[in-house]
Amino acid sequence: MYITGNHIPRRTFLKGMGATVALPFLDAMIPAGGLAARTREEIEATRFVAIEMVHGAAGSSPYGLENHLWSPREIGRNFNLAGTSLEPLERYRDALTIISNTDVRSAEAFIPKEIGGDHFRSSSTFLTQAHPKQTEGSDIFVGQSIDQMYATRYGQDTPIPSMQLCIENVDQAGGCAYGYACVYTDTISWASPTEPLPMIRDPRVAFDQLFGTGGTPEQRAQRRRAKASILDFITGRVDDLKSELGTSDARRLDQYLENIREIERRIQMVEAQNSSGAVRELPEAPAGVPDDFEEHVKLMFDLQALAFASDMTRVFSFKMGRDSSARVFPESGVDKPFHPASHHGGNEKNILDFAEINRYHVSMLPYFMDRLNETMEGEASLLDKTMILYGSPMGDPNVHNHRRCPLFLAGGANGQLDGGVHLKAPDGTPMANAMLGVLHKLGLDDVEHFGDSTGTLGLEV
Repeated sequence: MYITGNHIPRRTFLKGMGATVALPFLDAMIPAGGLAARTREEIEATRFVAIEMVHGAAGSSPYGLENHLWSPREIGRNFNLAGTSLEPLERYRDALTIISNTDVRSAEAFIPKEIGGDHFRSSSTFLTQAHPKQTEGSDIFVGQSIDQMYATRYGQDTPIPSMQLCIENVDQAGGCAYGYACVYTDTISWASPTEPLPMIRDPRVAFDQLFGTGGTPEQRAQRRRAKASILDFITGRVDDLKSELGTSDARRLDQYLENIREIERRIQMVEAQNSSGAVRELPEAPAGVPDDFEEHVKLMFDLQALAFASDMTRVFSFKMGRDSSARVFPESGVDKPFHPASHHGGNEKNILDFAEINRYHVSMLPYFMDRLNETMEGEASLLDKTMILYGSPMGDPNVHNHRRCPLFLAGGANGQLDGGVHLKAPDGTPMANAMLGVLHKLGLDDVEHFGDSTGTLGLEV
């Protein structure tokens, strides 16, 4: 911990055995003469989250398009989300930029021997908008992903340039099917066309990366066995710091630390339950992974919100599903496994069932947006400073096509997104055009081409 007079540097850490806790932005970090240029850059930096949900959407089927099951019927600002899979986002409609009618043709088969491999190459195309080389060997090749382009430019001055999270099992090696290496479906983040980045499924691993570094591996293991909190090892440093803070900063610090402790408690409870010998729904999953989908997703979202608050990283990719998953989501009201449900056969009832699963997945987002919206950094909330990208590289999963794929943005991106709008692209528009527009809104104005883009899709009316 470093304190200079009454001014606390933005990059301040409280350290103890096996614990390194970065601070959120506090008023005490503002010098008497106002914010320094570097500090201003840090608190005004846009956070970026890219979320993939596999298997497309019911709304991309012919019936779904006709009945507007994914995106609203109305174009522009006066849209109605009722009856769509995006309806759970209604209270955040002013922060939504819905982008419909874009295609991910790079996920299609280019040559006959690639036919049938849609599930096993699609995820690699989502954030790269590039066509992967069909191989089961080490000579993989696709493209650099949009999250890594942003992290390379704007994430290098944070302790962790980017983090990659997932929900489903993605630890397979070698070949999967149709001649594709499993890595193409196991990750959505590519540092370069030949460098896939591993995804973290276990909340404990993510938590320790953010807050549990420092000390020796033995010390960290000892702390976990004792079920001690990382905060127990920095109590004295917290007390010293609070003596330097004003009332509002002390309150803000207490809330931030309590949020860390609450997440830690939840992870410990999951680990205890999963190590108790009770029958698990996900027997292959690590002890830190909840069997419950919603609990797992919320833990991951809470970790992302805290990471943004502490500026440990500004970039996340989050893979919420894995192609061909047979997971069941009973909370959606549909008891069909995910992949079979996506093959609806053009049957109206089956399409509507799949639309309910899509709706359930989207309903996870308001929880994350709430966390960001209630966290202030300076004069704006983290939601105002964040761009969330959510979509799929598949369109109608029943026929494995990649046309009219689901995509929307949420958050204010530091004033770069007006929100409250539904943009419908002209027929045949590559999703890469929208991604290029995203890159420009993220400050990469000099990028002129991305994936199979044919131009830039503007993200405003």
